[in-house]
Amino acid sequence: MGELNVIGGKAGGFSLKSVPGNITRPVMAKVKKAVFDIATPYVYDSSWLDLFAGTGSVGIEALSRGARFVRFVDIHPAAVKTIHENLAHTELEEGAQVWHGNVFQVLGREADRRFDFLYIAPPQYERLWVKSLEILDRNTDWLYYDAWIFVQIDPVEMEPLSLENLKLFDRREYGSTALLLFVPTFDEREEG
Repeated sequence: MGELNVIGGKAGGFSLKSVPGNITRPVMAKVKKAVFDIATPYVYDSSWLDLFAGTGSVGIEALSRGARFVRFVDIHPAAVKTIHENLAHTELEEGAQVWHGNVFQVLGREADRRFDFLYIAPPQYERLWVKSLEILDRNTDWLYYDAWIFVQIDPVEMEPLSLENLKLFDRREYGSTALLLFVPTFDEREEG
């Protein structure tokens, strides 16, 4: 199956358009499969925040597998247009919201809802994943206490982080891609 296909669920097998140019880095099929091998038991009726969304491949996979709501955020107009086209093509517009904006500004503002899953796959080698987690660590209102935060980076980007409210739970490598899983350290009693 190609890199830009929906793997499973009601839109399984649908191909997705790529973003023109080289402004995005599509998630490799084996990495996306790994994410959903981990998340599948909990995807149905969940909410996702797909940051640096690019083609929308991860959020669309979640919707295809029964997620209730996915918000896609990307700063590039071409990516936003591509996400809208891919949602229309897969007929998964219901439950989807596409924001054209800066991920750091979005994470820094007052949260309008909590999410079960976050997927962070920024441009590489610029420490954007670190900045995203640091902002999220200071503004955990975006997260349910049992949320999962997936971060996709090149393994050479790995560095120690000093976070108070998030911890690294799991790390897996797939060739030149590392998939990090962070979870909140606060519990249900501290929420809201």
